[in-house]
Amino acid sequence: MTFEEIERRFADNVIANYARQPICIVRGAGSRVWDSGGRSYLDLFPGWGVGGLGHCHPGIVAAIQAQAAKLIHVANHFYSEEQGAFAEAIVSRAPGFKVFFCNSGAEANEAAIKLARLSHQPKFGIVAMERSFHGRTLGAVSATGHPEYRKGFEPTVPGFAYAKMNDVDSVKELVDDKTCAIMVEPVQGEGGVIPATREFLEGLRGICDQHGLALIFDEVQTAPCRLGAWFGYQRYGVTPDILTAAKAIAGGMPMAAMLAKPELSGFLKPGTHGSTFGGHSLGCAAGVAAFKIMAEEDIIGNVITLGAWLDGKLAGLSGNPRVKATRRAGFMVGIELDIPGADVVSDCRDNGLLINCTHRTVLRLLPALNSKQAELEEGLAILSSALDRAAERDGAG
Repeated sequence: MTFEEIERRFADNVIANYARQPICIVRGAGSRVWDSGGRSYLDLFPGWGVGGLGHCHPGIVAAIQAQAAKLIHVANHFYSEEQGAFAEAIVSRAPGFKVFFCNSGAEANEAAIKLARLSHQPKFGIVAMERSFHGRTLGAVSATGHPEYRKGFEPTVPGFAYAKMNDVDSVKELVDDKTCAIMVEPVQGEGGVIPATREFLEGLRGICDQHGLALIFDEVQTAPCRLGAWFGYQRYGVTPDILTAAKAIAGGMPMAAMLAKPELSGFLKPGTHGSTFGGHSLGCAAGVAAFKIMAEEDIIGNVITLGAWLDGKLAGLSGNPRVKATRRAGFMVGIELDIPGADVVSDCRDNGLLINCTHRTVLRLLPALNSKQAELEEGLAILSSALDRAAERDGAG
């Protein structure tokens, strides 16, 4: 089909709730994708962070193919080998937790919210952070600390308050006798790649310990391995009571997990929560393969080594007059501009590079965790040229 035919099919049949870029991706391999016209792109934002091992890693493909011929899905009132194996793979890297499986980051955060409330009844209040993003379901969007995402869905779920990121005193001011939990992303992704400080997370741990609250880490973007550790909390040395993970957890399959300490997980008894497709055999087999690949290919070492190398490259971009700041946490990169970033994203796409812009002015990169230095060099060169053209257009070059 031509792109025009594909576009028309979408216009006739698909709800237009996404601002789609004018290309149709038909194939992917590693950090490369190809569109319906046969053009190749370097993808430094694969699947919105889902492509932690790039597109169609051979080990993931083989695991999915083998499992699909054996068993795709089994209902959760039976045991399945694959679900148990994936839970074990996760817990072996995050000791002391138990796992609930679902399908998306929003669902994992819904489970975390429900568990926090269930385990602290009658308390129900949750302190989240300004600029946070926790998903699009009603509970998750209620936790999201940006009014724009909640607009039009009022009244949202009651009980949420929003403190300032990296400001412990602003959190303390919001904790009261109805509070059951504090919810935070170790690195705000959608918020513009804003890392929490160690002191802030230590402070939250102290508040939770003092008041008997649950500390929830939303690691939908940061786990696994994105920050140079299996889970982001391990980089900070601060252990939450509940954490959520999704996106790259199963090599591209729709999978997510909520992890909880046993003293809290025990509140989820039969009938309190569930997910029809959660922990499906196909996704769990892919997840087992993904964790095995990450260990065997030393993905954490790659993130640490190339992350340090990225700092020098980002310092070079800082010389562009349109760049206000650059931020990096592991393989999460934010480049804040003093102009809207949409034109830069389009310029990059036209020159064979796929990136993202969040909060209108923050260019965002979530490279595959197994990216090669040469691929990052190529992408940053294209991005640098696009930024130079943006500066020239605005008379700042």
